[in-house]
Amino acid sequence: MKAVVFTLGCKVNECESDSLVKGLIELGYEVSNKLEKADLYIVNTCAVTKEAEKKSRQVASRINKLNECAKVIFTGCACQKDASSFIGKNPNYLVTGVFNKNAILKMLSNSGVSVFPERSEYEELLPVNPMGTRTFIKVQDGCNNFCSYCIIPYLRGRSRSRNPLSVRAEIERIAPKEAVITGINLTSYDFEGKGLTSLIEALYGLDCRIRLGSLEAGVITNEFLSALKNLNDFAPHFHLSLQAGSNAVLKKMNRRYDREQYLEKVFLIREYFPNAGITTDVIAGFPTETEDDFLESLSLIDEAKFSDIHAFAFSPREGTVAYKMQDLPYQVKKERLDKLLDKKAKLKEAFARSQEGKTLKFLPEEFKEGYTQGYTENYLHVFVKGDYSGREILKIKIEKPFCDGALATVIEGE
Repeated sequence: MKAVVFTLGCKVNECESDSLVKGLIELGYEVSNKLEKADLYIVNTCAVTKEAEKKSRQVASRINKLNECAKVIFTGCACQKDASSFIGKNPNYLVTGVFNKNAILKMLSNSGVSVFPERSEYEELLPVNPMGTRTFIKVQDGCNNFCSYCIIPYLRGRSRSRNPLSVRAEIERIAPKEAVITGINLTSYDFEGKGLTSLIEALYGLDCRIRLGSLEAGVITNEFLSALKNLNDFAPHFHLSLQAGSNAVLKKMNRRYDREQYLEKVFLIREYFPNAGITTDVIAGFPTETEDDFLESLSLIDEAKFSDIHAFAFSPREGTVAYKMQDLPYQVKKERLDKLLDKKAKLKEAFARSQEGKTLKFLPEEFKEGYTQGYTENYLHVFVKGDYSGREILKIKIEKPFCDGALATVIEGE
């Protein structure tokens, strides 16, 4: 029997899908993560934007062309939001939501809609096997922030966090070369009154590279950054969510910082990690965003000197506060997004050029067309001539930067 677990959306979805893969293998299935012919499909959906939700629904027609008789299970945020849009008339379909995903493995013969109620405690996943060189470790779920544009707190529920002993035990068991600590809102990690800094301290002494998922500005403190420096091998890449550089827009978004506070956090990171890669998210065309507001975002981006930005146009999500605001014209959002994407390309090239001649640590991931590619500790995409796949972290020298990464030469294995 063959199964496909197909994932859309965030790294948390990937963690949950990896757990389902582990369970299916134990049940005797051959499992793939690509849409190909199979007997069973589990689709982990996303609803962060209207486009993500649309893509989630479109998967059904793609599966039908591969095997119209297959068992299909839809799960995840888009299903939690609107289960009826997935069920259709197919008797082989089962639709669940975001809670109790481990129960899916006991429901493989079920059909219809079975969306579980919100949980108040963190749900432990089935232990995963390392897939590739980088393994995502889920430590938190849900969100209490209720940013005015975001539907996720309404779907994922309130914030809940994982026991740090469980986190450490999983990393020790699977022994990945790199563990990426992730959650729906990682910054809100709180286990029995202790925050993200205490989780970092619980990971001291681990013999693998530790990388963090997306963070909010509020978590960046001297204490937190000091804890990161005390890890055996911390990857100094900070994805520090911004969304807008205008205080007026940030207030309407219900973000909990202003541009001045945000920049202070960026500069503090660089005090502790001068060569850190700092990336961010920016929304183009939030409903109240004026041209001057947008120019403030561009100026903050220049001042922060990000190594990359994830830019996307505002997508109204029914059920959020911003859904009731007057949306900006499509052309305005497109023009602003195009400017952000142009800025993104220039930032990436500038960051790559800033690394020229430096010695960095490189984790080989994939060998293709004569080059091994992977990422440095500060998340520079690097290509090394020759096959180093399967090797441990290598010391490399950046030789030739370009717009989307750099060529490098190996100095020695670490």
